Amino acid sequence: MGLPISIVWALAVVPASSAFADSEPTELINQQHCMFCHTVDQPFLAPSFRQIADRYRDKPHAAELLERKLRLGGKAHWGDMAMPPASERGGPLSPQDARTLVDWVLSR
Repeated sequence: MGLPISIVWALAVVPASSAFADSEPTELINQQHCMFCHTVDQPFLAPSFRQIADRYRDKPHAAELLERKLRLGGKAHWGDMAMPPASERGGPLSPQDARTLVDWVLSR
């Protein structure tokens, strides 16, 4: 027997990415020590995830730029502190894991 129509309807109207966007990738956040410098909604040593999302959410190719910065580090765009490379934060970060973190941040 098939799925009840209410479940089919719910699956059809809720984009797959919205379910993902609400689930925090806690293991990756902890592994990369993101919360040492960032918070979800207030600047700390670095901009909040919400500030990052507001700045980059609608910019073309922003996800790729942010993924690269997560993996390789990069110069400061928000003050004096540069983003250290993943190897100095918690170990190597795969392109897929970087994308998971970026997608989550941009969904804030």
